[in-house]
Amino acid sequence: MTRVVAGLAGGRRLRTPPGHRTRPTSDRVREALFSSLGSLEGAHVLDLYAGSGAVGLEALSRGAAEAVLVESDRAALLALRSNVAALVLPGARVVASTVADYLAAEPFRFDVIFADPPYDYDIDAVLAALAPWTGGVVVLERSSRSMPPSWPPPLAGLRSRRYGETTLWYGHSP
Repeated sequence: MTRVVAGLAGGRRLRTPPGHRTRPTSDRVREALFSSLGSLEGAHVLDLYAGSGAVGLEALSRGAAEAVLVESDRAALLALRSNVAALVLPGARVVASTVADYLAAEPFRFDVIFADPPYDYDIDAVLAALAPWTGGVVVLERSSRSMPPSWPPPLAGLRSRRYGETTLWYGHSP
């Protein structure tokens, strides 16, 4: 069961897509992620490969002003839209698009960018597309067996935190 951990919607359950194509970020990892980020009051958050929307919706529940949730998988979009409708948190915007298309087409200005691509996905293209972005934190969720990301300038790696089979890699852009 996936649920919102804290904030306005704390404890509310989230629908997840059937099957194993989508891997919702665990409650434990989300709790650690948001503890490490501190206050999100008024923040603008981009949730790439949003799946069920657990990360973006958690951010809204904790005070973010906006969460843009980008997802292309049909089953995940159904769950994501259902979760957004059920929680009724202001500031949620679902974008039915591939991450590459979204990043190429939209000018973006976010305080936090979270990306949780499939573990077998080559993250270099996403990081390259994020390189022009300025002024915030980027967090990558990867398998703990994955190689560390290569942060293209001006993005710079900050730290990583391991939670069992999952590692969060933190970077920033000046």
